[in-house]
Amino acid sequence: MNHPFSSPKLALSPWTDAAVPPAGSITPTPVANVLADDPAVHSYQQAQRNAAPGTWSSGLHLGVEQVTWAAGIDTPEPAVRLCLPLGGAHTARQFFRGTIPTPLELENAIAAVEDEVHIAHRQLRGLLPPGQVWAPWSADVALHDLATLASVPPGPHRVLTLDAMERLFNRLVAVSEGRPAAQEGLPDDPAFAGTLLVLRELMHHLPFASLVLVDGTTGA
Repeated sequence: MNHPFSSPKLALSPWTDAAVPPAGSITPTPVANVLADDPAVHSYQQAQRNAAPGTWSSGLHLGVEQVTWAAGIDTPEPAVRLCLPLGGAHTARQFFRGTIPTPLELENAIAAVEDEVHIAHRQLRGLLPPGQVWAPWSADVALHDLATLASVPPGPHRVLTLDAMERLFNRLVAVSEGRPAAQEGLPDDPAFAGTLLVLRELMHHLPFASLVLVDGTTGA
């Protein structure tokens, strides 16, 4: 896949077994340790109630400090729960020094986030039957905000596609390279940049090509 970055260093890097990050850099949170009020579980349950019988459903929560993921088939209790230290504000604190990330800061953040997401990808690999893809649901306010910036119309079920997200990320890249944030209609907020970057890596590498955004009250 070709990406229209002016800086080739920001292009997605392929994963190979030789490039797998060291074991132990992240450990999926055991089911017993996941809070019962995990927003990802609530989103999974919404997705599951609307899914065809026998198909996998999934819920995503991209909070300020962590990402949680819940997935399963036909039951209110998800079969799989993962927790990643990839929240929007958390990522911004780790990699961005100012309100607007530099191209090098974006590059470094992409590399680190890819490593973490790849471990989650390995945990989920092989669960879906041929022909089925992940299409997680989420009620996160921050992700609704990204969808609005990506010109997704409002409604009870909003679909943010990979292409729309990538166009939004390319606008962030342009801002990082010197274009005024106001000219692109983007907030000069490092947590916004961190959230968008994490979502991009999740969509490309978990992977999923669309995200269903529904009503709810999440954001922690």
